[in-house]
Amino acid sequence: MWNFLMHLGNWLVTSGVAGTIAVFAWRYLKPMLETKKKQAKTLQERELLSFAEGLADNAVASLAGNTAITGHDKFKAATTVVSSTLAAKGFELPQETVEHVVQAAYEKSDLTPTIDPDAKPQTGVVVHNG
Repeated sequence: MWNFLMHLGNWLVTSGVAGTIAVFAWRYLKPMLETKKKQAKTLQERELLSFAEGLADNAVASLAGNTAITGHDKFKAATTVVSSTLAAKGFELPQETVEHVVQAAYEKSDLTPTIDPDAKPQTGVVVHNG
């Protein structure tokens, strides 16, 4: 039996069948591996953005009650806090993305008034009986 397996192995290598099988297997497996790598990268980016959003929410909430700072300075401070915390943890996120995350946190916070886009503007004198 062992002798048969040795001869079969030698035949597979010398005839090129093993090489052909390896090439076809690689062509089949390579796209699957690339897809898995893209999915892992996408998942990591999603988790990083989620972490940055949490940092931005906390930074905005901590600066919300400070009336000594203007809105623009609060935005800059929150952006700096998020960027420096991400850098301290070893994460890299483009500055533009950090600014977008902080802006989204400001829009979700109580600092930004909520406006109903479907409400029609009231003109003239409005009397509320209530």
